[in-house]
Amino acid sequence: MSMFKWDLVDPKPGEAVMPHQRLAWGKTAGLGAQHVVAMFGATFVFPLVMGLDPNLAILFSGICTILFLLICNNKVPSYLGTSASFVASVAAIRGLGGDSADVTGAIMVAGVVLLLVGVLVHFAGAHLIHKILPPAVTGAVVMLIGFNLAPVVAGIYWPQDQWVALLTATFMVCAAVLFPGFWSRIAVFLALIFGYLLSWVFDGVFGQITSVPGGATEAVAHDRVSWTGVQAADWVGLPSGNLADGVSVVHGPSFSLTFILLVLPGVIALIAENTGHVKAVAEMTGEDLDPYMGRAIGADGFATAIASAFGGSPTTTYAENIGVMGATKVYSTAAYYVAAAVAILLGLCPKFGAVVSATPGGVLGGITVVLYGMIGLVGAKIWVENRVDFGNPVNLVGLSAGLIAGIGGVTMKFSDNFELSGIALGTILVIVFFHMINRGHESASNRGADEVTEAL
Repeated sequence: MSMFKWDLVDPKPGEAVMPHQRLAWGKTAGLGAQHVVAMFGATFVFPLVMGLDPNLAILFSGICTILFLLICNNKVPSYLGTSASFVASVAAIRGLGGDSADVTGAIMVAGVVLLLVGVLVHFAGAHLIHKILPPAVTGAVVMLIGFNLAPVVAGIYWPQDQWVALLTATFMVCAAVLFPGFWSRIAVFLALIFGYLLSWVFDGVFGQITSVPGGATEAVAHDRVSWTGVQAADWVGLPSGNLADGVSVVHGPSFSLTFILLVLPGVIALIAENTGHVKAVAEMTGEDLDPYMGRAIGADGFATAIASAFGGSPTTTYAENIGVMGATKVYSTAAYYVAAAVAILLGLCPKFGAVVSATPGGVLGGITVVLYGMIGLVGAKIWVENRVDFGNPVNLVGLSAGLIAGIGGVTMKFSDNFELSGIALGTILVIVFFHMINRGHESASNRGADEVTEAL
């Protein structure tokens, strides 16, 4: 059967549409557009907070989604949007004086590493992941990635407009929990619109605000919403221009070992994310997708490397779109091809990207204060779902030092040109300490068992 041939079905209410099936093209197009809306908010917000171009991000999200589907032989329906796993590392890189080329170069290497992990998993089996990165370790790394971002919110976004930030965060929290069905799944997108409109109203009622806008070094009086860039942008064209740090929107990567080590912990988060999403899709569809686990991980790594090679944002499979499938019971990969095509078209509209780039800092403050906390708590969720026992000293002691080092920003300086700090150091300590004492604990337990046996 051709990869691009889907069986046309007309399911009864509540009946699932499988990956190799599709609805009529009109309905499929509608579902594809729904997937675009679901991924839209996060796919645009994360490039903004990383200082990358949102238009280029959505363009590559469409391209990378198609690559993912092809590599997975259309067996794993999923959308690849912008990953949050590298946001904290990017903040650290910029804090050390790195620019956007340094950011994309480091992420490109991380993508290649993830690709190699996928190849290894494909041939060795998914059990390899659980052996090297058990839930206790994965949860800790994801947690420190999220909580390491707290200073970014407090120091950069929130101060730009604290009241808009507070009201936007309040709206997002309520929308994510209280809104019905699909609307709760696009809470980020709705919060973006709410904050935008609120900032526009505040400009009209209270006038300009004095704060340090994004890219500036000192406080100035400015409008919350400025569409100067929107008016100058073309309706159709490739992403172009310069980023806030002066680097071209489309640019080649630059490589630094220090910066690369800062982003590598994000690979662990992506492995956990991809593994969890493939398992979720397998559970919903009732199909065995373990043979495609390595392909999914490798495809995400390849997509991240390709996007970063041109200055784009890193990618990952999106829980938002998996949620849409869960709600609709339509798992057709045809809908994802439609979504990818729509995303590519949006990416080729510079004016659309300029609207997103003009998002007020206070709005980003409100959204990120919730999103970053959620990223951190996903780590705790991994612990709870896998029943990690913190009564066991291997878990309690083995993870503690890495968490504090990572979240607190502890630094180990090896030379004038090389140091480890924050997430990179925290991740290394988590993995090394956990496996070191876990192996020692198992050896001690085995010796104790042998002694009891001899005594008997």
